[in-house]
Amino acid sequence: MAEYQNIFTQVQVRSPVYPGIPLQKGIWERLGKGSHYYWLGKIGDSQIGPVYLGFFGLASLLSGFAAIEIIGLNMLASVNWSPLEFVRQFPWLALQPPTPEHGLEIFPPLQEGGWWLMAGFFLTSSILLWWGRTYRRARALGLGTHVSWAFASSIWLYLVLGFIRPILMGSWSEAVPFGIFPHLDWTNNFSITHGNLFYNPFHMLSIA
Repeated sequence: MAEYQNIFTQVQVRSPVYPGIPLQKGIWERLGKGSHYYWLGKIGDSQIGPVYLGFFGLASLLSGFAAIEIIGLNMLASVNWSPLEFVRQFPWLALQPPTPEHGLEIFPPLQEGGWWLMAGFFLTSSILLWWGRTYRRARALGLGTHVSWAFASSIWLYLVLGFIRPILMGSWSEAVPFGIFPHLDWTNNFSITHGNLFYNPFHMLSIA
């Protein structure tokens, strides 16, 4: 199929929506019919969709939604359920890991880190399931798996800081909190104690 792409072009060439390569029988259908968007066409391909989710994609989205709900509702509860304060203080709000006295307890009290463990389980499941989707889609479409392995480098950093390192140190309290500024503060404290985290090659790969 002929296509035309350029950065910040004033000329947009439109063709009928491309439905994607034919899918094998017995797997899920793509969602939606796809459509063109003018402003996307300003910087590249204007088409979005149709989208293939499959089992891994759907399970990943559901797990991610559960994690975001747990984190978001706990943050909202921390400001006494005030939507205004939630928006105003959002960058500083956090869902903290279990306190040190709970060590590696799997079921600490919810208000003392239990919610963090639950959110972490769903978020980790979501990330790993999405990795499975990227790998399987690449193989199914006859593409290389480079993106999957690049994604795996950032997943490895996530697992080391949030799961493997706390286990080796004997306490979930060593893990990263969920939150914008709180996780940056944690990164700063980690760098002061153990050396600059930004020099870590897996951190570099996860950003790139």
